[in-house]
Amino acid sequence: MISSVVRASLLRRGVGIRAQSTWTQVKMGPPDTILGITEAFKRDTDPRKMNLGVGAYRTDAGSPFVLDSVTQAENQLLHEKLDKEYLPITGLPQFTQAAAQLAYGSSSPVLDRLAITQSISGTGALRIGGAFVQRFCEGTPTVYVPGPSWGNHKAVFGDCGLTVKPYRYYDAKTRGLDLEGMLEDLSNLPRGQIVLLHACAHNPTGVDPTPDQWARIQSVVEENGHVAFFDMAYQGFATGDTDRDAHALRTFVEAGRAPVVLAQSFAKNMGLYGERVGTFSVVGASRDERARLESQLKILVRPMYSNPPVHGARIAARVLTDPELRSLWLSEVKLMADRIIGMRVALRSRLEKLGSSVAWNHITDQIGMFCFTGLTAAQVDRLAQEFHIYLTRDGRVSMAGITSANVDYLADSIHAVTQ
Repeated sequence: MISSVVRASLLRRGVGIRAQSTWTQVKMGPPDTILGITEAFKRDTDPRKMNLGVGAYRTDAGSPFVLDSVTQAENQLLHEKLDKEYLPITGLPQFTQAAAQLAYGSSSPVLDRLAITQSISGTGALRIGGAFVQRFCEGTPTVYVPGPSWGNHKAVFGDCGLTVKPYRYYDAKTRGLDLEGMLEDLSNLPRGQIVLLHACAHNPTGVDPTPDQWARIQSVVEENGHVAFFDMAYQGFATGDTDRDAHALRTFVEAGRAPVVLAQSFAKNMGLYGERVGTFSVVGASRDERARLESQLKILVRPMYSNPPVHGARIAARVLTDPELRSLWLSEVKLMADRIIGMRVALRSRLEKLGSSVAWNHITDQIGMFCFTGLTAAQVDRLAQEFHIYLTRDGRVSMAGITSANVDYLADSIHAVTQ
C-alpha cells in the first residue's frame, strides 16, 4: 500500500490510482468437464471426430432434433399472438396440470392433493426441492445419491446447505446394479433421510432396476421412513413409453407409505433444452396440506427468480393437451428412444464381430441416453488422442452422438484400445 503523503502528491499531479480490487481473493474455478470435451472436439480438425460427451439428442445425421410436435405447437402459439405478461409464481397452470398427469398418471388419486410449481427445467426443480427439504425436513437431513450420479446433484444440493453422501448403486465388475449393496446402505442410514432416485434412464450409468428390484428398494425406503426424492429427466426417453418409464414413481405414490417429491424435466423428451421447462412437486396427504405446501413453494420461488418463463411452458402445455399433437409427440419420443436402442445393438454387434475379448452385453442391458462402457481413463485418453473420439474420462458415452455412419468406426476404435 502507498503512503497517504505519496497518494496526496499523486492526486495533486492528476495521477490516477487504481484501488485494490475487492475481488482479488477470488480464485479461478475448475473448468466444466463437459465444456472441456466440447472445446477439444471443436479444435479437432479430423473429419472422423466424434463428440460423445454432450447429453443432447442427435438425429442419425448427427444434427439437433426439433420435434415436429413442438414446431407445430409453437406455430399455433405465434399465430395466436399471446401476450408476454408475468406468469404466477408457480407457473402456467395448464402446463403444471398436464405435467402432473404425465408423471403421476391421468387418473392418479393424488392429483387433487399435489403441490406443484413450474421450474427452470430439471436443474431448477432440484434446486427448489433441495431448498424445500432443507427447510422442512426434521433435524439436519442428508441427501443420499447413487454412486455414481449426475455430477450436478452434489453441487445443487450442496448449495442448498445440505450434506450430500453416496449410497452403493453401480457394480463396476458386472457393469450393472449393485442391488444388495444399495439395499444394505439404505437400510443402515439414520431414519428419515432424503434418498435421491433416478426414475428411469440412470445418468451416468444407464443401469435401471427391474420392477422386482424397484419393489425391494421401495420396501426398504418405506421401512426406514426415508423421503423418496425422484429425479425424472427422461420420461419416455428410456423405453419409448412414458407410462413404463414412470413405473417406479407411480408405485411409490400408489403405496402411499413414503413421502414423495419429484423433479421433472422436459429438456430431453420434448427437446426443449434451451427453453428450460420443468416442474417440482410434493405429494400431500390432503387438499389442506396441498394448500400449505403450495404456499411455501411460492415463498421459496419468489426470491429465487420471482416467476418462470412463459414460452416453453406454453409449448409443452399445448403438446400435452392437444390430442393430435400429443399423439405425434409420443410417436417422436418413441422414435428417439428406438434410435438410441438401435445404436446400442449396432455397437455391441460390431464389437462382438470383431472378436473382442471383453463382454459387451452391458451396452444393451443398460438403457437411456448414456452407456457406462467400463473404459478406463487411459483408454478414454487414447480414444481422444489417436481416434478423435471424445467422452468423459469415467467412460460414459452419450449414445445420442452415435450414428449409423460412425458406429463401426467407434466400435473399431474401442476394440483397438481394449485389446
